[in-house]
Amino acid sequence: MTATGGIGKTRVAKSTSGARKKTAEPDLATAPVQARRFVAARRRRAAATLEDYTELIADLIARDGEARTTDIAERLGVAHPTASKAIGRLEREGLALARPYRGVSLTAAGQAMAERSRRRHRLVVDLLVAVGAPREAAEADAEGVEHYVSPATLAAFEAFLAGRK
Repeated sequence: MTATGGIGKTRVAKSTSGARKKTAEPDLATAPVQARRFVAARRRRAAATLEDYTELIADLIARDGEARTTDIAERLGVAHPTASKAIGRLEREGLALARPYRGVSLTAAGQAMAERSRRRHRLVVDLLVAVGAPREAAEADAEGVEHYVSPATLAAFEAFLAGRK
């Protein structure tokens, strides 16, 4: 592969017994390129929680007419205080409004985030199913993958799926 992070070159090394042995030497990207990749991954990881919460809140409101902290915590598999803390973060970020005893609603920005997240999720699921993954596995795997896929990769997924129709 290339210097963009692939397997790399093969080199011959001598073992302690003197025998010659082929080993794979990884090609590393330049330090600035690799750092940019890791910074982007950390940024996406920080946004993943917000995206999961906004998407779920939008889904609960669409289905039940409201999104209660108790329901959010149960569906995300977290404790009530953890959900409350995350909802507080959504409020500070301008993505949600929480009123005591009245549930959580999304701002326009929160709704837009939920829609983007849902679209990415569906696209990743559709791609995984198209390449042979069982739907249940694709749904579970998409929960992790959807937050880390770049716009360029999403566009490639979309083009691939469009070419199959």
